[in-house]
Amino acid sequence: MSEYLPKEVRAGLELARKAHLRKTSRLKVKVGDQTFAILRYWDDGFAVDPEEASSLRGLVDVYEGARHLSQCLIVASSEESGEMVYEFKRATPAMDHAPEDYELDPRAPVALIGQG
Repeated sequence: MSEYLPKEVRAGLELARKAHLRKTSRLKVKVGDQTFAILRYWDDGFAVDPEEASSLRGLVDVYEGARHLSQCLIVASSEESGEMVYEFKRATPAMDHAPEDYELDPRAPVALIGQG
């Protein structure tokens, strides 16, 4: 059906689709002090608007709102249907605590009560 629409109408529909995705997506990619909206996200990568972020590469942080999801090493994959697609070379989930390098005893006390 889209092949019957004039170019201007198709371009307007594409702009409206991107604006809707930008507004509804809580996912953001942060590079240094710049932040860009993620239009689509999947296990191996994500897509952004090429007019906003056309040449991302290297180490980036992915956020959902204010929550840090992961730190990723990315490479540009392709530009398809008005989106710049990036793939993860490495995606490390963000943790809110330091990793434990020893095994915790499941029977250990959670807290100690002082003598008083």
